[in-house]
Amino acid sequence: MLMRKYRCPQCEISSFYVKNAQGERLLVYVYANGEVRPKYPEQSVEGFDLTEVYCLGCSWHGSPKRCR
Repeated sequence: MLMRKYRCPQCEISSFYVKNAQGERLLVYVYANGEVRPKYPEQSVEGFDLTEVYCLGCSWHGSPKRCR
């Protein structure tokens, strides 16, 4: 069963990224259950801050729970 991807509350796209302590970015999706998963399943989210996501389409960033 496919989960619905949440979208940015500002620009409505579903592509986000998260950062780690070194400032590196990882592309992610936020799913309807609030889970943050990497866009490419073979990548690991280890070391990345999943409490704040950044939109790829605009300047919005915030908690994954604020996505819709």
